[in-house]
Amino acid sequence: MDIQLTINDISLKVPEGMSILDAARTINIDIPTLCYLKLNEMHYNNNIASCRVCVVEVEGRRNLASSCSTPVASGMVVKTDSLRAIQARRAMVELLLSDHPKSCLTCAKNMDCDLRTLAAELGVRHISYEGAESEFEIDHSSSSIVRDPNKCIRCRRCETMCNEVQTVGVYSAVGRGFETVIKTAFDLPLSKTACTFCGQCIAVCPTGALVELDQVDKVWKALNDPNQFVVVQTAPAVRVALGEGFGLEPGTIVTGKMVAALRRLGFDRVFDTDFAADLTIMEEATELVHRIQHGGRLPLLTSCCPAWVKFFEHQFPDLLDIPSTCKSPHEMLGVLIKSYYAKTLGIDPKNITVVSVMPCVAKKYEAARPELAQGAETADVDIVITTRELARMIREASIHFDHLKDQEFDHPLGESTGAAVIFGATGGVLEAALRTAYEVLTGDTLEKVEFEALRGMDGIKEAVIPIAGRDYRIAVIHGLGNARSVLEKIQAGEINYDVIEIMACPGGCIGGGGQPYHHGNMEILAARAAAIYREDRAKPLRKSHENLAIKGLYKDYLGEPYGKKAHQLLHTTYTGRKKI
Repeated sequence: MDIQLTINDISLKVPEGMSILDAARTINIDIPTLCYLKLNEMHYNNNIASCRVCVVEVEGRRNLASSCSTPVASGMVVKTDSLRAIQARRAMVELLLSDHPKSCLTCAKNMDCDLRTLAAELGVRHISYEGAESEFEIDHSSSSIVRDPNKCIRCRRCETMCNEVQTVGVYSAVGRGFETVIKTAFDLPLSKTACTFCGQCIAVCPTGALVELDQVDKVWKALNDPNQFVVVQTAPAVRVALGEGFGLEPGTIVTGKMVAALRRLGFDRVFDTDFAADLTIMEEATELVHRIQHGGRLPLLTSCCPAWVKFFEHQFPDLLDIPSTCKSPHEMLGVLIKSYYAKTLGIDPKNITVVSVMPCVAKKYEAARPELAQGAETADVDIVITTRELARMIREASIHFDHLKDQEFDHPLGESTGAAVIFGATGGVLEAALRTAYEVLTGDTLEKVEFEALRGMDGIKEAVIPIAGRDYRIAVIHGLGNARSVLEKIQAGEINYDVIEIMACPGGCIGGGGQPYHHGNMEILAARAAAIYREDRAKPLRKSHENLAIKGLYKDYLGEPYGKKAHQLLHTTYTGRKKI
């Protein structure tokens, strides 16, 4: 049923139950918000009205109403731009700023801070309220996330994302009034909790209270060390989001310019993680066939996402034999650079620094896992920086990104197929695997390589794919809350699949916690996904097993897929962890 109301002298009809805020947006009336965030595709709605910045006047009511949490009513008359509402908003922002550090110029969120932007829009030039400021210890314990409660405005976005969307349950509000703070269970360091380091709390945090651990200085140090041969690799999702850091439209493919910029920064080799994505398919598809033929446990779960890996280690330790043992693509490429490529060049692996540019902050944690190293001193990957960190490096070097001429990745570890680039979007890993599995199992050529049923932003997608006389039941999941609901059904024996792809972040890696901030605009993720599939269609080869460099690698170095040497270098183990 539609409701008739008036907003700023404009009469309109909207569905019953809609908030005043959403109703105003249907007629292009902007009401400032801070704690509010709505991500429709994830069914995520943070409208707890804690900041009171979105207040409006409603005729007949004594108090101002928070527009994000107040539903419309028949005959309601609303003023969003009254003097009283404007002054109240400004007062709320000044109160927030009165208990906020004044280190904006050096804050990692500078120019991306919603509080700073809102203060400017509301014309806040001085703070009328003075008094004590909160003093909390900054948590540097994690290798992925830095948590600074002093910058927290208690919007509870991180709490909702962590507890309701991802169902990890790390954050909770503690205390009352001025003493309120968002903390971990038992006030533990983040590294001692069940945090998966997916970074979605960073993605939705409106201030610098949650940011990635910045490792740019480590990269500059390596680049300026004459004794280090510095190699960089870039993930599929980075090339469709990096341009946003330089004012380009979301979904602009900047692969060639990105490669050129990395060479300008001084890297000795620029490789493509897509190469290792093709390699992952060869290993993972062979592992699946091996399990089916030898009575192994199903379903096989993909293991490319380190946040998802840590999630099941904490939440489902009884299922540790289900995930694929394949390392993630950037870890595979890292170990190959320090073994195969180091041997080719005659360089001691200890003198090679591998830098991964990833859309994900969990990759920082992953690179530090002890099992992902060849001995105590040689990690597969030495440094991980996010898409945002790379953009900062390029700007710091005064490189005019949009003026760069396109360049190609270095060979042979820069060659890839279209199947590799779609790893960046939810469903891409499984679609790439099916392209190869079909031809391996049937011996026939797969003419139509697109598996549309696996694409899109639905949190859980299911399909039955017939191959060589057998129906394969598959599922594609993004978001850890969705993963939990499916795995609990598997535990209970309610559903069965042959293979499941799981990614922690919305839309997969395109929505990773290290990508340029989308500020709740899910159309940005859709544009990135569309670019991923454009890149796939533009590739001359679109199936991982067609990659000639991959064939050469197996012939000259690894031997058979899923063989002894491949297993030694490209596979890993998992560890059951406590659920704190």
